[in-house]
Amino acid sequence: MSGTLTTQVTDGVRGVPAAGIRVELWQIAGEMSIPIATATTNETGRTDEPIVAPGKLRTGNYELRFAVRDYFRGEGMWDIIPLRFDIRDANASYHLTLDVSPAEYRTVFAI
Repeated sequence: MSGTLTTQVTDGVRGVPAAGIRVELWQIAGEMSIPIATATTNETGRTDEPIVAPGKLRTGNYELRFAVRDYFRGEGMWDIIPLRFDIRDANASYHLTLDVSPAEYRTVFAI
């Protein structure tokens, strides 16, 4: 079994998927951040492909960065929402959901 990392973004104001949000994955190595992948959410609020494809997931500390300022046309208080997490089992499938509005956000990280 090969692990994957997927994500989905929901517009918490309208209750619909949030399309067009740039998502970046960075690996955190001490004081360094290493870019791993970039994708954009589609009409379902998901990326077209997993952020990390099957067989490419590695254990370690990561950060997903969601660029939401343009989505809310600058009306919100958020620019980039960074979410840090550990991958402890490279064979597991991970899914991070972000529910965002101009003033707040919630996340669910499921294995």
